[in-house]
Amino acid sequence: MINSIISWSVDRRYVVLMLLAGLIALGAFSYSRLPVDAFPDTTPVQVQINTVVPALSPIEVEQQLTFPVEQAISGIPGLSEVRSISKYGLSQVTAIFGDDVDLYFARQLILERMQMIELPDGAPQPEIGPAATGLGEVFHYLVRGDGRSLEELTTIQNWVIRPRLRSVPGVAEVNTWGGETKQYHVLVDLDSLMGYELTLGDVHERLRENNVATGGGNIVQAGELEIVSGQGLMKNVPDIESTFLRTYEGVSVNVRDVADVTVGHEIRRGAATANGAGEAVLGLGFMLKGENSAEVTTRLKDKVAEIQSTLPEGVEIVPVYDRTELVDQVIATVKTNLIEGALLVIAVLFLFLGNLRAGLIVAAAIPLSLCFAFTGMWQYGIVGSLMSLGAIDFGFIVDSTLVMIENNVRRIEEGAPSLSRLELVKRASIQVARPTIFAQTINMIVYLPLLALEGIEGKLFAPMSITILFALSGSVILICTAMPALAALFLKTPKKAHRDRIVNFLKRLYKPAISLTLRKPALFCALPVLVFAGIFALASNTGAEFIPRLSETGIVINTVRLSGASIEEGIRYGTQIEMTLLEEFPAEIENVWTRTGTAEVATDPMGIELSDVFITLTDRTEWTRAKTQDELTSQMREELSGMPGMRMIFTQPIEMRVNEMIAGIRSDLGIKIFGDDLDTLREKAAEVQTILQSIDGASDVFAEQITGQPVLEISLDRDALSRRGVTVREAMDVVSSIGTWKAGEIREDQRRFDLCVRLAPKHRTTASDVANIPVQAVSGERLRLADLATIREVEGPSTITREWQKRRIVVQCNVTGRDIGGFVREVRERIQDELELPAEGGYHVEYGGQFEHLERASLRLMIVVPLALALIFILLRISTGSLVASLIIFLGPAFATLGGLAALFVRGLDFTIAAGVGFVIVSGVSVLNGLVMLATIREIEESGTTGNAAIIEGALSRLRPIVMAALVSILGFLPMALSEGVGAEVQRPLASVVIGGIIFDNFLTLLLLPPMYKKFVVCP
Repeated sequence: MINSIISWSVDRRYVVLMLLAGLIALGAFSYSRLPVDAFPDTTPVQVQINTVVPALSPIEVEQQLTFPVEQAISGIPGLSEVRSISKYGLSQVTAIFGDDVDLYFARQLILERMQMIELPDGAPQPEIGPAATGLGEVFHYLVRGDGRSLEELTTIQNWVIRPRLRSVPGVAEVNTWGGETKQYHVLVDLDSLMGYELTLGDVHERLRENNVATGGGNIVQAGELEIVSGQGLMKNVPDIESTFLRTYEGVSVNVRDVADVTVGHEIRRGAATANGAGEAVLGLGFMLKGENSAEVTTRLKDKVAEIQSTLPEGVEIVPVYDRTELVDQVIATVKTNLIEGALLVIAVLFLFLGNLRAGLIVAAAIPLSLCFAFTGMWQYGIVGSLMSLGAIDFGFIVDSTLVMIENNVRRIEEGAPSLSRLELVKRASIQVARPTIFAQTINMIVYLPLLALEGIEGKLFAPMSITILFALSGSVILICTAMPALAALFLKTPKKAHRDRIVNFLKRLYKPAISLTLRKPALFCALPVLVFAGIFALASNTGAEFIPRLSETGIVINTVRLSGASIEEGIRYGTQIEMTLLEEFPAEIENVWTRTGTAEVATDPMGIELSDVFITLTDRTEWTRAKTQDELTSQMREELSGMPGMRMIFTQPIEMRVNEMIAGIRSDLGIKIFGDDLDTLREKAAEVQTILQSIDGASDVFAEQITGQPVLEISLDRDALSRRGVTVREAMDVVSSIGTWKAGEIREDQRRFDLCVRLAPKHRTTASDVANIPVQAVSGERLRLADLATIREVEGPSTITREWQKRRIVVQCNVTGRDIGGFVREVRERIQDELELPAEGGYHVEYGGQFEHLERASLRLMIVVPLALALIFILLRISTGSLVASLIIFLGPAFATLGGLAALFVRGLDFTIAAGVGFVIVSGVSVLNGLVMLATIREIEESGTTGNAAIIEGALSRLRPIVMAALVSILGFLPMALSEGVGAEVQRPLASVVIGGIIFDNFLTLLLLPPMYKKFVVCP
């Protein structure tokens, strides 16, 4: 069948040219529609369920809100994990599903279960978070305005900017961080209120009753229908003040008689500062899952420019974080590496083939194969990113094409009087078609193990594997169709002098070396033992980590203050950090802004004692204090180390968000301690923290602050309430009014603002004021709140985190200066030996963070890679017909492994999953080299030449294709190995392993395989 396809392609070469034109058009169209992002989205399928009650303490949030939600969603099909966070005023439950569950189906299941949730009276209905992922936070902007208050800017953001940005296609949510959300406050003076024999409940109820709009149907007059509309809504402060409460001694008592009505703001759970200039209003744009981040961000920027012209004078929108900048830099790195690799490959082709036309035909396989890859990626929804496109090696793509065209050039050069040029092309193409397709099949097999990876590692490397499989499949199709047709159309008799000079020079170097190995085969056959010893030695001294930290051209500093720190303290600290950084790093920092606490939509639930300092960096060519981002981060850490009362963790925007959404952990390693008692958890976390700090390589070590939140606890005395005739509800109304007790809303045209009842400041400024709040007994006696309750200041939990409805605390740390694999092993040993947990209460320790993915991926590769190698060995056995010969060829992966480990060692790189992928790739290439050489030696033996002469002739005849294949593969990866561009960190270990593996394999194959063949096959 292959022979027929090749013959058809040569005979109908112009038809093949037309099909190639169609392929190019389809590839270009697919490329134009291809989603583009910096990195693959590794976020699992998850749904966040948020419930906001600004007045509740963490313990009440856990009991009243979190627990019912967790109970309601348990047992949902496909649910793999449930995590929750209970903070002051906020409950967030995160439901994580298996990767095979559709996100929108999961959201529908959650919505159905939410209908079953029964929450306490007055609690708002839980809401699900936006349908975004860890890569969804694509756009940050500041809303500024000279002379405008935070309240005005927040109103403009929420009611002018935000609705219009939400209309942008592909946007999941536009969030607001910081500012002051406008409210109308009825500040009740309890002394005046009791003077008119009213209660807070009366005020609350009257406000609700006097803020109503209704419809009255319609009436018909003279054949005309008129709709009846009743308008009783309050519109402004005077309307609220004039609200009737009751008649007292014949006089109407209105709200103005017992309270001051003012415009205030919602109790704040978050704040934002920027560039050392104090508070600002921060907007965040989230992208829907599966959208093209570059396109969505561009649309947001265009919409911002459109909105800007409609804003009040002096108000401006200032973008500070734009995902397209990172995407553009990463894609630029990928393009540069691919273009440089392609040019180097083409240069080698021209140099060795010595034929411009032949070189162009082989080079044409690169864009044509990419057309297949782009079309497949578009059809299967694979995002063009650093991982999917960045690891393509054009050397592998053109290997088989190179063999076919080189054979065509040689056959046309030798000529045959009885055959036409077209017939020569057919025969030359058919002669090598089967082995080249076999070679590409092996190349594809080595990528199959990557498809078996799961979780994050699967999402990282499966797109790369699928993309390369598309490209290699396209290469196989081209070998059978386009390459013979192009050879028939364009190849002429070549000039061979130039290419022969290069090959003859290499042969003069190689022939004495191979003759030496054949004279003493036993000595050289012992060298593989040294190879395996070298593998063991290098492997034992090579560190391990999941993936290298990818440079995002941005830095995030997670700052942690003592529990109970106020919003104002967070604002002060954030501004101080910004000013320090701008003063010390003016050439490196473009913008710096700080997010404290939680946004309006709690996509990132933080306590007010937590802040994230975001830093966007200028182009590296402008830096004066550092050359790399790691060096810059170290200097920033040193500059900020003297700030008291605060711990800092350095990370990056996407890295932080993805780590948190995947495991609820923001750092490399998280040690999770489970149990019931919060005090015990805190004590054990402190012990673990001490252990970590004593281990070399630990940095940014800290334990979650789950306690330490000051609480003014008001415990009602039911006996006292009963004696004085005061209900629990009346007493709780007083407590609710210390905060903001919502009584309705005020509409200003299309804008809506909460109307709240609140105690006058004189009743709630200090704990003593709260104790003295007057409460009226049923007898008319005036009491103090302290007469009806025990009021005390205690220390309560600041955050309660749970996993599968079990409380936990996490001790986190980053790892610097050593590999994370060895670090975790030491941590486990130390904790097992030194940490003693209570026997009762279900206390136990689990480990989370990036190392989990490294372990899982390593275990999976240890299973599937041997299976793939076994399949390759079976193919070798079929091809060679000899078990011994197959075993000799199979030493190639060992040679390549030694080279890859040596490359990692020389370059000071740790073993990563990317490096593991490199070992998988190079193992297939190494098998092909041995197969080509042994097949040629056997062919010469069958022609009558035997012994050393056959081995030397076979080795010399295959020197050129082996060297050419090695060079094109090495040079294809060389730009990746040397690149310093954004995102190159993940490509560097992969490319280094492939280059080192190919060099060692070719050297050892050329020198060791001939004597081993002589020793074990020729003379068994």
